[in-house]
Amino acid sequence: MGMKIVFATNNANKLREINQILAGKIEIIGLNAIGCHEDIPEEEPTIEGNARAKSLYVYEHYKHNSFADDTGLEVEALDGRPGVISARYAGEGKDMKENIKKVLAEMQGIENRRARFKTVISLMIDGHETQFEGIIEGELLESEVGEGGFGYDPIFKPFGYDQTFAQMQSELKNKISHRAIAMNKLIDFLLKY
Repeated sequence: MGMKIVFATNNANKLREINQILAGKIEIIGLNAIGCHEDIPEEEPTIEGNARAKSLYVYEHYKHNSFADDTGLEVEALDGRPGVISARYAGEGKDMKENIKKVLAEMQGIENRRARFKTVISLMIDGHETQFEGIIEGELLESEVGEGGFGYDPIFKPFGYDQTFAQMQSELKNKISHRAIAMNKLIDFLLKY
């Protein structure tokens, strides 16, 4: 086993998924494995900035190469909102039902339903940062459809599909999503590194 990189997350599912893809070529460990239990601040005005802040935090405070991701829903008719504050759009409680309610209320009567999910991954190796972006375009529905997924998945339908992210089998969503696109770019980079 050569390189070991910290993924700035405590999400065991995300960790398992990327370790399966990398098939032992590079070991990815989570924040727990390095004893990081604090909430890493996410106070930047952009998705790119938040991803960078998290990977840099781990690199500077724990002296490990690391990567972090940040994601937002960008709605064309709302000038890109909720964007970087997607998780706390309706308040600091990060209540996704309330966030969805707020977006749907703001979108009432608006014909342009175009939206996109954007994930940015910031990789910090030996003090040098590389970013990877994943975007999936789609449209917002007028009400929630589907039980799966999380976040804004019940109101987002990607172009070219007749289901919301919340209706899709997770295998399909994980293949086409914004996070998958960014993660595949990261993995290609790491395998060549």
